[in-house]
Amino acid sequence: MAPPFVFPSSLRDLERDTDGDDEPSLRPKNPVAVATLRAADLEEFVKGASFDLSDKELFCIEEQEVFDVIYSVVRDFNCLSPGLKFNLVETLRSNLSVLLPNIDSLSRASMSSPSDAIPITDRIASHRNALKIYSFFLLSIVLTEESAAESCTRAKVTTHGRKKNPVYTWNWEAQRGRIMNLIANSLEAALSLLFGPGGTDERYLSFVSKCTFVLCENQNVLKDEDTRIGMCRIIGAIATKHQRISQISASVLHLIHKFDFTVAHLAETVASAEKKFGDGSLAISLIREIGRTDPKDYARDSVGADNVGRFLVELADRLPKLMSTNIGVLVPHFGGDSYKIRNALVGVLGKLAAKAFKDVEGDNTARLRSKQAMLEILIERCRDVSAYTRSRVLQVWAELCEENSISIGLWNEVASVASGRLEDKSAIVRKSALQLLITMLQHNPFGPQLKNSSFEATLEKYKEKLEGMDPRNPEQDELVNDSSLGEAVMGQPDSVSDSCIANSQDQNDRDVTIVEITNLEQIRAIVASLEAGLRFSKCITSLMPTLIQLLASSSATDVENTILLLMRCRQFQIEGSEAALRKMLPLVFSQDKSIYEAVESAFITIYTRKSPTETASSLLNLAIDCSIGDLAALESLVSSLVSKAEISSSTVAALWDYFCFNINGVTPVQSRGALSVLCMAAKSCPSILGTHLQDIIDIGFGRWAKQDPLLARTACLALQRLSEEDRSKLISTNSRVFAALQGLITSFSLPEKIWKIQKQKRKNESSQPITEGPQSDASKSSEAQGINAELGLGATIDIAIESLAERAEKEVVCCSSEKNLIGHCGPFLMKLCRNLTFLQKFPELQASAMLSLCRLMIIDAEFCEANLQILFTVAESAPSEIVRSNCTIALGDLAVRFPNLLEPWTEYIYARLRDPSVSVRKNAVLVISHLILNDMMKVKGYINEMAVRIEDEDERISSLAKLFFHELSKKGTNPIYNLLPDILGRLCNQNLKDETFCNIMQFLITSIKKDKQMEALVDKLCNRFAGVNDVRQWEYISYCLSQLTFTEKGLKKLIDNFKMFEHALSEDSVMNHFRSVISKCKKFAKPELKVCIEEFEEKLGKVHQEKKEQEETTKNAEAHRQRLGSLNEFLASKEVEQSSGNSVEEETSEVVDPSVDSSTEDKEKTPECSDNISTGNCQTSTTFTESEDGSEEIQSTRPVRKGLSRSRVKKTRDPVLEDSADSAPARRSTRRQGR
Repeated sequence: MAPPFVFPSSLRDLERDTDGDDEPSLRPKNPVAVATLRAADLEEFVKGASFDLSDKELFCIEEQEVFDVIYSVVRDFNCLSPGLKFNLVETLRSNLSVLLPNIDSLSRASMSSPSDAIPITDRIASHRNALKIYSFFLLSIVLTEESAAESCTRAKVTTHGRKKNPVYTWNWEAQRGRIMNLIANSLEAALSLLFGPGGTDERYLSFVSKCTFVLCENQNVLKDEDTRIGMCRIIGAIATKHQRISQISASVLHLIHKFDFTVAHLAETVASAEKKFGDGSLAISLIREIGRTDPKDYARDSVGADNVGRFLVELADRLPKLMSTNIGVLVPHFGGDSYKIRNALVGVLGKLAAKAFKDVEGDNTARLRSKQAMLEILIERCRDVSAYTRSRVLQVWAELCEENSISIGLWNEVASVASGRLEDKSAIVRKSALQLLITMLQHNPFGPQLKNSSFEATLEKYKEKLEGMDPRNPEQDELVNDSSLGEAVMGQPDSVSDSCIANSQDQNDRDVTIVEITNLEQIRAIVASLEAGLRFSKCITSLMPTLIQLLASSSATDVENTILLLMRCRQFQIEGSEAALRKMLPLVFSQDKSIYEAVESAFITIYTRKSPTETASSLLNLAIDCSIGDLAALESLVSSLVSKAEISSSTVAALWDYFCFNINGVTPVQSRGALSVLCMAAKSCPSILGTHLQDIIDIGFGRWAKQDPLLARTACLALQRLSEEDRSKLISTNSRVFAALQGLITSFSLPEKIWKIQKQKRKNESSQPITEGPQSDASKSSEAQGINAELGLGATIDIAIESLAERAEKEVVCCSSEKNLIGHCGPFLMKLCRNLTFLQKFPELQASAMLSLCRLMIIDAEFCEANLQILFTVAESAPSEIVRSNCTIALGDLAVRFPNLLEPWTEYIYARLRDPSVSVRKNAVLVISHLILNDMMKVKGYINEMAVRIEDEDERISSLAKLFFHELSKKGTNPIYNLLPDILGRLCNQNLKDETFCNIMQFLITSIKKDKQMEALVDKLCNRFAGVNDVRQWEYISYCLSQLTFTEKGLKKLIDNFKMFEHALSEDSVMNHFRSVISKCKKFAKPELKVCIEEFEEKLGKVHQEKKEQEETTKNAEAHRQRLGSLNEFLASKEVEQSSGNSVEEETSEVVDPSVDSSTEDKEKTPECSDNISTGNCQTSTTFTESEDGSEEIQSTRPVRKGLSRSRVKKTRDPVLEDSADSAPARRSTRRQGR
């Protein structure tokens, strides 16, 4: 009997000495060096080994000689040719496959002949040995071949020019898959007889699992389906059948953390094990192990957390019921710091809500409670701190909508949450919210139309019907089980009401009593569903203002998804969606290609994918209702679509039918709209208008033009869009055209000079070919003289044409002898508009008069200059905001027409930004933005007025101002960089709130992206500290410094300019801003720079402390000086009082003892002194005290110099006191005489 085979750690460990082992084991004793054999000998050697395995019994592998030969060949497997490899692998695999059925027969033989125990034991040992040896050699070959293939792959990457190595041309992938599935079959067989009651050999299982997990680390191996299935079976069998849960769980988690490509395959492995063996212990172990992990570990290992999260989602998708019973151990991770784990748990809850509670036996109430708890967690997670998690929650809700897993009772709550997330600060959350609303509309259970009016009408009818059927309990009409209703609805493709009505009709022929009860319950359900549908419709309708704002978002994803949502709203007839969609037209001018394509695609879907007549009707109605800005956008779209053939010739023909009144019921307005669309199409294809030139003249300038004057204007535009060939045809009939125009305007004659200009231009054009052709036989000198003369003639012609144009302009607005209508109205309008007192009584008249005056001003420069003063006066002081708005818009037009005339009035144009009216400020922002961005007005020192509008109380104005500065930053080298110091200086002098100032400067600074400009701003801002003593300006400048993005050079400049701002460091607010700068710099600083930053920080702190102390000392000294001043004033006042007191004593004939100083006071009224101030020449000690109520008092005490003579006291007193003292003896003598 051969010794037992013991699994080593690796193949070559079999050759090592085993002196420490007590029991003998099967090991190679005489291995052959196969690598040294010649090719012929090697082939004979391997074939002989294969023949021995095939010819002898299965157990010959445990014979020492055969074992040594097979070991030698497997050890040097890489040296074999493909044919020899194939023979050896096939022999080993076939022997093992034959051995496995013998194990079952061995089990039956042991049960049938229990008396013959000894031979059975030997056979069991031989089977066990053979199983382990075959498995060991096959798995060793797999590892050896995979290692060689991987090294060969790396070699191919470095040497592209070499041919493929023929050693690896055999089909190894097929052999590998067969081997792994054979090993899996052996593990799934009944091995209890071979290994006894103690279980399968631990070393055997460890070696097999080790080899399997090593193969799992190779992504190319996992791509082979047969091999992957075999490895999945091996892992499942070892974990579940052979009860190695803990070891397999640890290995699986290791693979999940380290290799992201294994996640889906391992989840499939775990799910397969649960289905095959009916035991979910491996899945439960993995879930609990993940749940026991510290959340902080996932926060540190971001990649591992991502892989674990994906694994949980995959496992929940495959084993939803098992996951639902163990979800409790994962819920605490919602409080962890890793947003990736929270994202994964959100995905898990979504999978469970969709799949875990279907076809579950047991208590239906408990099932609904569990599902409701999961959905409540999902709603709560919509307010997660991480934008990624909030976005993921909304995506999960969208998936649940598609799975019809949201009840009607929860539908409106989800819609409300999604509506609120449209205002989220993160673009990815807004994108997910928009997509969720699109999905909810697409899968809504309320029907194909969501009009509020239709819902309200239908709901009222069913409520009346319900009240008639159940008058006793009217309060219960609205009560319904939301959960059961939702479960019933989600499985139906149609609306709730339709399904309920159909069910009731099916039961009409059954029992009358049941029908009445069923109808009552179903009508209640219909009422509840209609109320829910009405709430949902109102919720979507209320989103229209928000969606219009999102159309102006700087994020392209916001705009694209908003357009898609509006299109879906239009499909379901949501009120306001049609008007909101028109707001997207200006986006056609966006520089973002994706936004343009989204607008174009939506326009095609909405307006052009119809029949030609319907398309024409839609386009002309759109053109009629569009504003001027929308018309420009529509023109761009229509011309582009015509060039792309998206608008067919049939649609163009239908438009001509509308214009020519060939369709019944067409109005002049519709005719004008059709011609307007045709003019747009002619921009890219001018030949469209040439075929109906006569119709344009007859209809555009005929009787229809008098009913709709704008039709003539559109006809003029059509004439301008004609091709050169069509224009030449028009010139031949120009008298008819111009006569028609003249008749349309008035019976007055138009200025003839205008037509003279056109004739002069045509005359010059016709004479140019003659003058430009040089004489061929002229000399070089004469040719040069001819060119110069020709150039001079050209300049003369241009001057003449300009002179004629100026004369024509003057003739239009001036009262000439011909008395044309416009010239006749000019003086009248000037006088009328100057009568402000009269016009203030009639605002409408003032609006019309100023509009007329502005239109005349734009014709002639002299007329404009003469009336600018009154225009600005009215723009500033008119009581009507409509008049002020019109004047503001007119100023923009005049600035384009006569920029030199308006340039001195620039300050007053900017002053319109301070108007109290929101409408005027909005128009002023639009006008100034247009002028500056189109280089029609220079950005002067008043741009700070536009900056203040960034924080305007009106959100629309604030958005427009931000858009202006955003576009301004794109021009050239970013003008905001040059304007920022001046804006800062002017804003400091305005009485702005600190928050307003900070928000304005923060927005402007963020528009500066270049490092060089940031570094230069450091210098500019530091220089502004010089000569500034205002603490508020110090705070503003330091705040701006704290908002800059500092580079290493910028920081060094800040340190170099320390002397500039040193004096401002005494203020705590200024110091806090510099601390913010230092904290920013520390984040990116290199180690050597950090030392410099710390020194600078220490220097700032030291100077700040010194400045604080100096400031405190200065304050104390100032207070002391104020106290001394108060004391002197008090003493002076007391002496005056004493002198007046002495005069009173003289009048009352009282004797005053001169030895008693007149400065003595009543001691009862003076508190104790706290600060004694004595002088050398003063007789008394004066005390400066502070009373309890905060007032200052001064009191005098008894004399402190007793030996001082009376005469000396007199000399040292104040003159006032001296006068009073000198008068004392005189009074005394007078009294004695009286006596």
